[in-house]
Amino acid sequence: MTVADTPSPPFSAPPKAAIPRVDVLGVGVSAINLDDAVTAILGWTAEGRRTYVCVTGVHGVMESQDDPALRAIHNGAGLVTPDGMPLVWLLKHAGHHGADRVYGPDLMAAVFAATHTGDGPAHFLYGSTPEVLERLAGTLHARFPGCRIAGTWSPPFRPLTDEEEAAAVARINASGAGIVWVGLSTPKQERWMAAHRPHLTAPVLIGVGAAFDFHAGLKRQAPRIIQRSGFEWLFRLAIEPRRLWRRYATNNPRFVVRIAGQLLRQSRRPAA
Repeated sequence: MTVADTPSPPFSAPPKAAIPRVDVLGVGVSAINLDDAVTAILGWTAEGRRTYVCVTGVHGVMESQDDPALRAIHNGAGLVTPDGMPLVWLLKHAGHHGADRVYGPDLMAAVFAATHTGDGPAHFLYGSTPEVLERLAGTLHARFPGCRIAGTWSPPFRPLTDEEEAAAVARINASGAGIVWVGLSTPKQERWMAAHRPHLTAPVLIGVGAAFDFHAGLKRQAPRIIQRSGFEWLFRLAIEPRRLWRRYATNNPRFVVRIAGQLLRQSRRPAA
């Protein structure tokens, strides 16, 4: 049985009108802060309203420039959180002064903190390696006593067979989880959430990239002052130069040029 053959529960995306968005190069970024994001996610899980959350920075926006399908995936999400200070600055420039960064590791910690008393939704961890998932689950249980981790799944680092896809869907659904955390990196995790959203019963899927490694203690996070400066990319480049140099050398200059063009066009529009 393929994922496409799996019986699909009725899908109802959350209403987007309640959460304003700002167009950033064709990607609608949600004008929110961390508290807003946690409130929305917990509200959707309580209501059983099924959606997914993209935690997106400059990299996700720029990957969407040359990939209309990925751009549509972002724009179909219940939330596209501003994971990066350049997006926060653009939201504030657009008049959303309460907007702030919603960073994947912070979002994960905040949701676990709000659900660790035992009466909140259970969590499922999908992605990374079995060793990382074991360490991550242990860290989360120690930090948030009472949190419910309904299951974990480490997919192989290759395309899954139809049988493996069906098994993953069945395992997640059988777990009874209300939130599925997806740690596959951008844009793989966004494509996975969009493809699997119709087949998973958990109300909310959240793609958090490297948050699994950060919370498991396997990667260093930038100091908070660097995170707030807009230069976190330099810190990450220094830590992982081979993996990240091409991303930053390509995406950052393109982002600056294209955003400058977008802001210039907006400034020339006549007032309504």
